[in-house]
Amino acid sequence: MKELRVLVFSASFGNGHLRAAEAVIEGIKMKVPSAEIIHLDFGAFLNIRVNSIIKDFYSGLLRRAPKLWGRFYYKTGKKQPQSMSQRLLNQIGRSNFLNYIQQVKPDLIVCTYPTVSSILAQLRVKQILLVPVATVITDYTAHSHWVHPGVDCYIVACAKVKDLLMSWGIQAQNIHVTGIPVSPKFEYKVDRLSTCKALGLMPDLPTVLFMGSSYGVCESTKRICQKLADSQDPVQCLVVCGHNDKLYNSLDEVIALARNPLLRYKFVDNVEELMSVSDLIITKAGGLTVSEALTKHLPLVIFRPIPGQEEENAQYIKEVGVGCIAESEEELDQRLCYFLEHPEEIERMRTQAAMVSEGHSAERAVEEMLQLVITSSRRQRIG
Repeated sequence: MKELRVLVFSASFGNGHLRAAEAVIEGIKMKVPSAEIIHLDFGAFLNIRVNSIIKDFYSGLLRRAPKLWGRFYYKTGKKQPQSMSQRLLNQIGRSNFLNYIQQVKPDLIVCTYPTVSSILAQLRVKQILLVPVATVITDYTAHSHWVHPGVDCYIVACAKVKDLLMSWGIQAQNIHVTGIPVSPKFEYKVDRLSTCKALGLMPDLPTVLFMGSSYGVCESTKRICQKLADSQDPVQCLVVCGHNDKLYNSLDEVIALARNPLLRYKFVDNVEELMSVSDLIITKAGGLTVSEALTKHLPLVIFRPIPGQEEENAQYIKEVGVGCIAESEEELDQRLCYFLEHPEEIERMRTQAAMVSEGHSAERAVEEMLQLVITSSRRQRIG
């Protein structure tokens, strides 16, 4: 294969689109080390200021009015590619994208965000754009905004998403069930004893990982941590606070008076290690976080899933038996008490997660993309 040039479009509306793009890039570099890869943020590519405003509005809406977001998500979830609203969205920055692509001359375009995927797919249908487009759907469901017949290759999480796309008219041969691409580092086996020692953990204690920065509700997260710290059942808790300094600082008193070990972190770059030593994760239901946990065969407790795609992801977790949903602090407390008193149930979910996740999602996704490049090149030579 000649030197490969790939253009990757993601978006920073939530970290999932970005992390999926980074996983694909890692996978391409493993398969084709000489590949030239250009990674662009869809919003920043068009207008950095407008992108910042939209991001702030989106994150604020999820925090303050999640039910409103859910109503919008489900109301627009069945719109067809040729609907008026979709056609208007497909005009956003269209000439900018086309001009840039013509300058870069990539062999493949990968999209992990639906708006840019639809714009480029429309150009593919009209044969204005000749470069093949691969789209990575980053949830365990598919909103109609993802769906467009001009996409050459869909990378999806599970058979359920493939069936959904087919019901909207996408050809089966264009849909590949590889799992949502996650960084290959989640595939590596970690020695639990040495990792526990390095992290300052007790290897014989059940370990709960709490991705607490996701919620933005400091008092609620603090109360959950307090219950784990005071639990009569021996347990140790790892709390990832991310950029939430208020949450991080609020745990001072909890840690000082804790019966059980509680370790807190700010932003971390070793989530795969934390997942490797954990027995259970409490988290939101972002598609990438779910996929990373499944790759690590880590059972999940989804706390207060946001209506929309995260609610759908949580339902998938429940349906396949790799975790459960807690809609309130009281329900979460009951779930945790049950699991700590019945470790065999955690092992059952861990075994089920191993059956659900085939692993090597980035590698498998990239294999399909590279095959798309070969097929497209062959067709262009024949044509």
